[in-house]
Amino acid sequence: MGGLSFEDLHGAFRSGHKQPWFVCRKQAAARIEHGRDEGGSKVASILCLITEDFADFEITLALHKIRNVGKRRILTVGYDKQAVTSESGLTYLPDVTMAEAMELEDVEGLLIPGGPIREQRNELTALIRKLDGEKKLLAAICNGPQYLGRSGILDKRSFTTSCSAERIGKLGVADPFPRANFLDKRVVRDGHVITAQGRAFVDYAFAVFDYLGIYAGKENEQAQLYADVMDR
Repeated sequence: MGGLSFEDLHGAFRSGHKQPWFVCRKQAAARIEHGRDEGGSKVASILCLITEDFADFEITLALHKIRNVGKRRILTVGYDKQAVTSESGLTYLPDVTMAEAMELEDVEGLLIPGGPIREQRNELTALIRKLDGEKKLLAAICNGPQYLGRSGILDKRSFTTSCSAERIGKLGVADPFPRANFLDKRVVRDGHVITAQGRAFVDYAFAVFDYLGIYAGKENEQAQLYADVMDR
């Protein structure tokens, strides 16, 4: 039962509800997965790029709260429908290909986690440029901004990244970043584009929350979450 204790179950059935809370929550989650809220209205989708060896830990907090507090549908997107293995060793299956994502009408943004510096295919460039043209959220962390850089999104925007020019030099590959626009900050927001250094994955998540407004009217809840995560 997903870690529910006997006391949870017993209390749920004693509460007098026709359906226990965990059943209602599961049904609500299922509606969101199908792109509908509790009232049957369409909900916005957030895309998340997944590629081989991507750094999944950098985006789990953001995705968890976007889905469960922000009530958005999360769709993983890949070049194809083949499974990929993350940096943590977990296996992920893309929900949609990039070609399919291009046809979606309810996309609110794209999250791009870090991962190896690698070549970029035209499908990803096209998707990023489409979302940029629509002024949808583009939020990349660690090495993830490489894809924004190659797509020309950072040419006139301030940004940050964990990938230094020195590291690019050691790899012997073309630098995807317009270094003149680089800021050595944990998180940088420039319009609808958010970039972050890999160590700042909590700050990154909260920057995304603020952009999407998922804690609007729930500022105390947001502050408590930050305290719970950051206080040692």
